[in-house]
Amino acid sequence: MNHKKSSEAFGKAKKFIPGGVNSPARAFKSVNQTPLFIDKASGSRVTDIDGNEYIDYIGSWGPMILGHSHPEVLRAVENANRNGQSFGAPTLIETEMAELISEMVPGVEMVRMVNSGTEATMSALRLARGYTGRDLVVKFEGCYHGHCDSFLIKAGSGALTLGSPDSPGVTQGSAKDTLIAKFNDISSVQEIFQEKGSEIAAVILEPVAGNMGVVKPEARFLTALRELCTQNGAVLIFDEVMCGFRVSKGGAQELYNIIPDLSAFGKVIGGGMPVGAFGGKKEIMEHLAPLGTVYQAGTLAGNPIAMAAGYTTLKILNEDKGVYEKLEEKSSALEQGLRENLDKAGVPGVVNRAGSMLTLFFTGLQEVSTHSHAVSSDTGRFADYYNKCLREGIYFPPSQFEALFVSLAHSDEDISYTIDKSYEALKSL
Repeated sequence: MNHKKSSEAFGKAKKFIPGGVNSPARAFKSVNQTPLFIDKASGSRVTDIDGNEYIDYIGSWGPMILGHSHPEVLRAVENANRNGQSFGAPTLIETEMAELISEMVPGVEMVRMVNSGTEATMSALRLARGYTGRDLVVKFEGCYHGHCDSFLIKAGSGALTLGSPDSPGVTQGSAKDTLIAKFNDISSVQEIFQEKGSEIAAVILEPVAGNMGVVKPEARFLTALRELCTQNGAVLIFDEVMCGFRVSKGGAQELYNIIPDLSAFGKVIGGGMPVGAFGGKKEIMEHLAPLGTVYQAGTLAGNPIAMAAGYTTLKILNEDKGVYEKLEEKSSALEQGLRENLDKAGVPGVVNRAGSMLTLFFTGLQEVSTHSHAVSSDTGRFADYYNKCLREGIYFPPSQFEALFVSLAHSDEDISYTIDKSYEALKSL
């Protein structure tokens, strides 16, 4: 495939945008490739500015669960746009959106809209600190919660080691309040609580990890976290920005029947528009200004056009019969096909899936259930595989440590073609 126009566009972008991209995930550096500049999208397909068409498994990094340019979503956006782009005042659809999220997600009684997943997680954390009067937060290796200072922290050499900044610009003061535990290792969390339990405001995690590739929680891990937080008066925060409405209609908390105190959302709830939200127990949410003393604000939060896209998307997911059964059939078929491909090609690897999120890890391990398992993957082999698939018109996320997303728009033919070309790519490695 010819990517001449994308290469030229990237060259120009680098003159005016740091690294040529507005989010590092788009840079394609780990696959030794120039990022594709996308011109348009419809259904399961995206088309780049060179005219190349791809079956898209990025889906704008998760939001496009209905597929691109869904006619009902487009119609809702067009209708909202006719009335004005933004008012900075309450609108009816904000309440309708909050009510719908509360109806769909078991652990949500009240909702505050924001503009991104990062805003949602950092606001939930501030609320947890304000509610408890404590400072410390426990997060997990491999769980990404946006670029708030408190979350950009590396793990130390042991479970009780205070974090060190993971990015220049993050202060030691921010880092010292973040403690690192190991995902799927409840003993690492228990050790932290034994030492610091009375100082811990919150435990935050992706209940289904998606930012080290897809890693599911092991049996009783979430249950034990819930018990620890309850016993110690800490707030349990589920970051469902990625897995919310993806692994089930009510997210991971419905799937695993574990109710957190607060939840953060993004991606799917915007239907492709920049939207985030956080919500949870009324007792905690009522501590937010203007009702309470914990300050949080957003001039464009609840933007009517974004609300129209998100509300329409969630309404379809909530009301259309068989939606999640169809997603499961498509996602399961892709998972099974990739597993069989690995066996037939004799390539070591592990396929992890949760709902319509999936990752193929190039590792010789028998399972990937921790951060250390995930990072043992052969990123060089992944890059070769990625580029072979890209040449065949398959647009996977350009990183070994990301999830690919299946949408309702992916046809049986899309899935079959992807499996066939994946096998050819694996066989030639």
